[in-house]
Amino acid sequence: MKKNLHPAYGPVVFRDTSSGATVLTRSTLAATTEETVEIDGVAYPVVNVEISSDSHPFWTGKGRVVDSEGRVEAFHRRYGTGGGRAGADR
Repeated sequence: MKKNLHPAYGPVVFRDTSSGATVLTRSTLAATTEETVEIDGVAYPVVNVEISSDSHPFWTGKGRVVDSEGRVEAFHRRYGTGGGRAGADR
């Protein structure tokens, strides 16, 4: 690799701001943060993220379920278009 061409790649902690979960990994984002956290006596830079697999509704099982009615029928019910064939209610 050429020197001074690639960003620094090192250990960094990603912290989920909504659940507080942390993941220690390696990233080039380590050079962009000044906040640190200590894990096993070693201080690592922290990158805060809003959503991770620990708080995402798909992974936690708390996602909303779409009812069995279907999107087209819900549209027709909401806007009163009849729900029949195209042009049948005109």
